[in-house]
Amino acid sequence: MQQNKTSVYVVTIIATLGGLLFGYDTAVISGAEKSIQAFLIDSQGLSSFLHGITVSSALIGCIIGGAISGFVSSIYGRKKALIITGILFLLSALGSGNPEFLFFDKGTPSMGLLWMFNCYRIIGGIGVGLASAVCPMYIGEIAPANIRGKLVSLNQFAIIFGMLVVYFINWGIADGQTIEWINEIGWRRMFLSEAIPASIFAILMFFMPETPRYLALQHKDDEALSILARFNGVEKAKEILSDIKKSVDTSSKGKLFSYSKAVIIVGILLSIFQQFVGINVALYYAPRIFESMGAAKDASMLQTIIMGLINVIFTVVAILTVDKWGRKPLLITGSIGMAIGMIAISILAFQNIIGIATLIFIIIYTASFMMSWGPICWVLISEIYPNKIRSQAIAIAVAAQWAANFFISSTYPPMMEFSSGGTYLFYGIMSIISALFVWKMVPETKGKTLEEMEELWKKN
Repeated sequence: MQQNKTSVYVVTIIATLGGLLFGYDTAVISGAEKSIQAFLIDSQGLSSFLHGITVSSALIGCIIGGAISGFVSSIYGRKKALIITGILFLLSALGSGNPEFLFFDKGTPSMGLLWMFNCYRIIGGIGVGLASAVCPMYIGEIAPANIRGKLVSLNQFAIIFGMLVVYFINWGIADGQTIEWINEIGWRRMFLSEAIPASIFAILMFFMPETPRYLALQHKDDEALSILARFNGVEKAKEILSDIKKSVDTSSKGKLFSYSKAVIIVGILLSIFQQFVGINVALYYAPRIFESMGAAKDASMLQTIIMGLINVIFTVVAILTVDKWGRKPLLITGSIGMAIGMIAISILAFQNIIGIATLIFIIIYTASFMMSWGPICWVLISEIYPNKIRSQAIAIAVAAQWAANFFISSTYPPMMEFSSGGTYLFYGIMSIISALFVWKMVPETKGKTLEEMEELWKKN
């Protein structure tokens, strides 16, 4: 029996629905944000500070979800952790769309209702944090070594695709409707729409296998062998299980620093650099950036759509090349491209030159990120850690990523106020440092089993 790629792809695609929900939940607020402001903030005469907290409250949940992902995936397993994730997305969708449920009068704004809405958004954020850690972990532990990079990269594609899907759904809900209808009903439907993919994901995950690495950690070797054989063929499965058992049965007790502090540090730095190069600034603030460059509002939205298409196209480039070219060459190439893009934008900003050149360099920057750090960071985080500490170590890396995301996103407005050219120069310098970091500290993992990776980190 040979490697069954069809089964692997089916399981992977279902698992990446968690990534799609990650993108969906993150972006759904974009269409509803002004209506939320009108209904819950302006109607009560509340401050813009509370508006900002409401828009970004899901990020609090993201940090929590990332931090607890190791505990949840270790105690309940990778499969059940993803089912829990789907349920959290479902609860958040239903609650955010109808925050008055049980406790408040529908359509009557109050401070209590505002906090209830934020609680539902935080629940969704916990789902995002869990999905960001457990989806790549699940795929990485299921996938055969020779196509693991491609399969884990599909999760990043799903995240970007989820964002695009919800943009179109939000547009479809609002199209042709009055502002009054959108502010009363439309924003609720935007949030409720997430309940459909969330339900599908949670139900389908019930029929998916647990990962063989987790089963081996629970000493369920027969089940682990059965799943490995399904995806790799019988002979190869026996060989892989033998390697897994060796890694599980070593003298290491699974403490976080049992192998080497280096692997923990590398994972954290991968996560931090993925955010410190400034990508979420480009994604979150794209319309504002383009407007500051002199584009009219309609033109800025068109340019944002162009960026969305670039995101999808170059994520596909990464999917097609990660298992051929390797992780390090893609990361270093991407870092160089990002540095060129950001430094050029910085020079243009210092010279007060605004025009098509700026858009071109933003596209160069974004394309470079999407073919490298966007998906490849998740690939590496899913595969560099030894079996016994993988869930805890990924939790730390993901929590660090969300914390870095929050830091970079929140510091962008004051940095731009101080110096726009200096802000983009900072991201350009971070891109250069990220290339040096990958060159000196990150191992190549192409084609290696997760157990072979373990040998790199064992203490001498």
